[in-house]
Amino acid sequence: MSEVNPTNRQDDAAEAEAASDTTDETPTATLPEPEALLSEARAEAQKMKENWMRSAADFDNYRKRSRKEVEDARKVGKEELLRDLLPVFDNLERAVTSAQRDTEVKPVMEGLNMVLRQFLDTLSRANITKVPGKGASFDPSVHEAIQQVEADEPPGTVISEVQPGYMNGDRLVRAAMVVVARARTQAPAADPAAAADPPAAADPPAVADPPADGTPAETEQDGTATSIATSDDGGAHTGEADKT
Repeated sequence: MSEVNPTNRQDDAAEAEAASDTTDETPTATLPEPEALLSEARAEAQKMKENWMRSAADFDNYRKRSRKEVEDARKVGKEELLRDLLPVFDNLERAVTSAQRDTEVKPVMEGLNMVLRQFLDTLSRANITKVPGKGASFDPSVHEAIQQVEADEPPGTVISEVQPGYMNGDRLVRAAMVVVARARTQAPAADPAAAADPPAAADPPAVADPPADGTPAETEQDGTATSIATSDDGGAHTGEADKT
C-alpha cells in the first residue's frame, strides 16, 4: 500500500485557495445612479437651448439686415431714375415758359414733341418700354379692352389706345387701355319673292253719280259719310259728315 506525500497535499490546497481568491477579485459591473442620468440630460437640454437661442438671434439679425439692403437698393434705383428724368422735367418747364410768351402754336408743339421723345428715350435706357398699342393684336396679358367696335380691321386688332401701358423689363407696370375691333354684322338678305311681287294698290272708293233731281248722294270712306250735291250752276259740291 502506497503512502500519500504530504507535499502534494499542500500544493493542491494552495492551488484551490488561489483559484478562490481569483474568483473573488473579478470586478462586478455597476449601474449609474438615476440622479446622475437626470443631471446629464438637463445639461444637454440647456446646451441645446442655448444653441437654438443663438441661431434664432442670428436669423433675426440676418432678416433685418436683408430688409435694410433691399430698401437701400430701392432707394438707389429711384435716385438713378430720378437723376435721368430731371433733364426731361427741366425741358418741360422751359417749354411751358416759352408757350406763355410765344403766340404761335407750331414752335410750342415742336418743343413738346422734343420733350416727349426725350422722356421716352430716358425710359428706354432704364429698360422701361411702352406696351404695343394701335395696330397690334389684342393681348390680355398687357392690354385691357374697354370697348369693342365694328371696324374693317381683322377682329382682335387694337384700333385705338385710350391710355398707354408700360413694361419694366418683362414685368408689367401698367396695362394699356385699348379699343378692339370686331367683325361687322351682316344685314339680313331681302326676300327675292317679296321684291319681285310688290303689293297691289288699294282701289279708290267708288263715288255714286248724283241723282237728276239734285238730291245729295252719300258715299262711305273710313267711317265718314261724304255728301255730293249739285249746285244751280251744275257744279258738284262735297261735304263730310260723321256717320251715325
